[in-house]
Amino acid sequence: MNKEGPIIIIEDDVDDRNFLSAVFTDLNYGNEIVFFEDGVSALEYLRDDKIYPFLILSDINLPKLSGLELKKMVQTNDSLSVKCIPYLFFSTHVDKNTVYNAYTMSAQGFFVKPDSFDKLKHTVNVMIMYWRECYSPNYFEDK
Repeated sequence: MNKEGPIIIIEDDVDDRNFLSAVFTDLNYGNEIVFFEDGVSALEYLRDDKIYPFLILSDINLPKLSGLELKKMVQTNDSLSVKCIPYLFFSTHVDKNTVYNAYTMSAQGFFVKPDSFDKLKHTVNVMIMYWRECYSPNYFEDK
């Protein structure tokens, strides 16, 4: 996990992207925020050997490749799994089966999108602060 790397947000809803963009602008972490509208374009980006994202924040229901399908590909691809990228789901809809499926694929979190700016800002801040405190195996490679 590269704590200085980009934060990848995979979200097909324009309003949700704008809402998240405003939250990240307000929180001003310093990480580049990279948005994708579908899982296929995100996967192409993630396959770049020079890119080591900080974390992935993904919707479940995405065009072309769902968030769950993308998570499985990231987890089972050797060159992607060694990047140790935390993969968090962020969805408007939550049900037991979807959450179960996410965690059986080793998702590092499942969050429901709050309905207000302040709640969203709080939730995003909790996520980022947690992962900034965590260590991963590749954290030690440059030390």
